[in-house]
Amino acid sequence: MFAFANCAFFMLYVVLGHRIAQDGGAAGIDRLGAAMLIALVTITPMGITGALPAISKPLLLLAGIGVGICSSVIPYVSDQLAMARLERSTFALLLSLLPASAAIIGIIVLRQIPQLPEVAGILLVAGGVALHKEAEARSKNRAKSTDGKMNELEHLEAARSVHRD
Repeated sequence: MFAFANCAFFMLYVVLGHRIAQDGGAAGIDRLGAAMLIALVTITPMGITGALPAISKPLLLLAGIGVGICSSVIPYVSDQLAMARLERSTFALLLSLLPASAAIIGIIVLRQIPQLPEVAGILLVAGGVALHKEAEARSKNRAKSTDGKMNELEHLEAARSVHRD
């Protein structure tokens, strides 16, 4: 149940985030800042009692701010900048590779060896996104070639774009 909810919210994040980023990097980042402010106001009443002990300890407060910047601000600003420059399918492919990079870091830093189902899941997700992207590129190229106006140079450029993306 939680996995499906996570999937739905992640798809929503990619689709809405890409729409927001299309207006330009600065506008997307401004909207991201507004969304984080809304999240702060929404979550603070629920988490304030757990955070009260840390407020009186400057080192813990600084650690919390550092975690917030490293886990939310930097990744989401990077996502907005990438979404403004990349097609949604390319961005989705890059996101699908995150579990693979996390698994590699887990192996190297934490000595956690993923089990076969975990490796299979990572490969299936990344492979599914890659195959979808390749099929999407082929269908775009077919649509261009069926109108009879695509010359040989355009065919070569279309083939290159499939391999670049």
